[in-house]
Amino acid sequence: MEKNIKSANEAAEKIIEWSEEQKIETCFDRAQRLKPCPIGATGACCRICHMGPCRLVGAHAEEEARGVCGATLPTVASRNLMRMAAAGSAAHSDHARDMAFTLLAAANGEAKDFKVKDVKKLYRIAGILEIEFEGRPVNDVARDVAMTLIEDFRRQKGELNYIKRAPLKTQERWKKWGIIPRGVDREITEAMHRTHIGVDHDPDNLLLSVLKVSLADGWGGSMISTDITDILFGTPRPVKAEASFGIFKEDEVNLVVHGHEPSLAEMIVDVVNEPELIEYAKSKGAKGINLGGMCCTANEVLMRHGIPTAGGFTNQELAILTGLVDAISVDVQCIMPALTELSKKFHTKVITTSHKAKFPGATHIEYDEHRAREIARKIVRVAIDNYSNRKTEGSHITDKFPVIAGFSHEYIEYMQGGRWRASFRPLNDAIIAGRIRGIVGLAGCDNPRIPSQGLHRFLATELIKDDVLIVSTGCGSAACGTAGYLTPEMALEHAGPGLREVCEAIGIPPILHLGSCVDNSRILTILAAMAEEGGLSDEIGGMPGVGIAPEWMSEKAISIGCYLAASGVPVIFGGESPVEASKEVTRIMTEVWFERFRGALHFEPDPEKILHLALEYIDKAREALKLKKYEPGKFGAERVLMDMAARRELEKAAKPHIGIY
Repeated sequence: MEKNIKSANEAAEKIIEWSEEQKIETCFDRAQRLKPCPIGATGACCRICHMGPCRLVGAHAEEEARGVCGATLPTVASRNLMRMAAAGSAAHSDHARDMAFTLLAAANGEAKDFKVKDVKKLYRIAGILEIEFEGRPVNDVARDVAMTLIEDFRRQKGELNYIKRAPLKTQERWKKWGIIPRGVDREITEAMHRTHIGVDHDPDNLLLSVLKVSLADGWGGSMISTDITDILFGTPRPVKAEASFGIFKEDEVNLVVHGHEPSLAEMIVDVVNEPELIEYAKSKGAKGINLGGMCCTANEVLMRHGIPTAGGFTNQELAILTGLVDAISVDVQCIMPALTELSKKFHTKVITTSHKAKFPGATHIEYDEHRAREIARKIVRVAIDNYSNRKTEGSHITDKFPVIAGFSHEYIEYMQGGRWRASFRPLNDAIIAGRIRGIVGLAGCDNPRIPSQGLHRFLATELIKDDVLIVSTGCGSAACGTAGYLTPEMALEHAGPGLREVCEAIGIPPILHLGSCVDNSRILTILAAMAEEGGLSDEIGGMPGVGIAPEWMSEKAISIGCYLAASGVPVIFGGESPVEASKEVTRIMTEVWFERFRGALHFEPDPEKILHLALEYIDKAREALKLKKYEPGKFGAERVLMDMAARRELEKAAKPHIGIY
């Protein structure tokens, strides 16, 4: 009988097998036992009023099927998608709002444990926001930046500040179709209103609002969060770390930071090496304190400090099952409530830190940025005190892999031309020449309903074989990291010859870890910079690039996919479509969106078809841009030496730059 593989991560699979022997339930068991509702899964269920839920199924389950109020199937499917996008935008943007107020508190001297670490990034953002910064105190500039960005949440008219960062042609498309967001909260409120019974029933109009509320996330909340996090904690640069369950140490206190808000995690990083806490840990019999991460909080501290990660969403229960985690500190988003019940079978302390996210059975230590260091020390002490309660039971895994992460927008630009000639020209040139076929953003969650992390691994290896450069975020990055894929050596072993040549020239992996899920906004700014650089498309739409979320599960993934699609990126989600019941909604998201915005949103359960569709989009974009047809191993025109006259002519048509080929 063929073995039922639940995770493509070998270490995770070993822990799952051990849990089954011990009759301990995990999300993988629940995923097999609890089958999705076939009606709700396809978007054919409406439950927004008490006349329902209305299940638009049966003999009349076509586009004209109607609920009690008369809402059609396309209306119902569109409204369901809009509520998902609004919730996803709210999650990212509420995170961003907290970061903006932390920056304000730091600038005002109210959060004394925080200060501006990246002044250069602060000044860059001030310039974008048209805030004067030369000759002014750093905190005065930070205060003005914080207040200006806070206004993006509550604005009622006008448009988000960061809309100006998009290429002009992309902005023109948004204006034509009326989807430029005003304020983040304004768009989320309107989206929820329009899905109420008896309001908006035009599927096309509803789906335009899906794009609008999602743009409020991508060019609003997420981008604001990324920038402020860089300002406060430093813009990432490449750093070496480790990934998988082998990061836990049997003779040290193991503390895990888990969730999505980085400010408390940054402070925990700051205090774990304090001599007093190290001595306290030794007094309890431990040799030291070992800090690890989980999910996107892991990505935040990994990118900036090289703190090791135990992986993404589906690894959180498995970390506790090692029996080695003394405490896990959680904040918001993607935290399984099953953790508290599972922890009772071991010794792990689950510590909640946000008033927004409490769990029955957890220890609550509420975070306050005004007392950040004090609270961080308290959490570390809870972990230390619990070390002596550790039991011998558990699946102790020693596997771990090296990881190179920390590829911010700024560093990708720097690595192509150095300090004085930082530029995206070399990347554009590599695509034009055919060394790099295109770019794929590999992101999204990992999902226990399939062999978890398997689709990320399959697509990562197949895409780089075809000379596709991958940028990854969130749990997509975690899936690649725990597989050992985030190293330069990966290019030598698996990448196609063109991509390998580029990676060797710069000294980078073929998969660039950009950060947490809010850091998908880095993909937007990178694509905008490539458009501004010239030589390819004059807008984001039309670039040889695709977004893929092969194992998505959260509403945040929907808002990310939709803001990328609205910005001009074709996006492919793995799995069945949540609007599959409506052919009209599917047509709008694929054909109509592509015609209007050059982006689209597809759902495809077959990984081979995901790969084929992604490469088809890339090759058609290359053809439309009149680039040389991609041929494996053939990199465009023969290289020739240029005299000074030829170089001057070249510099008239482009920014000064240093090539890498």
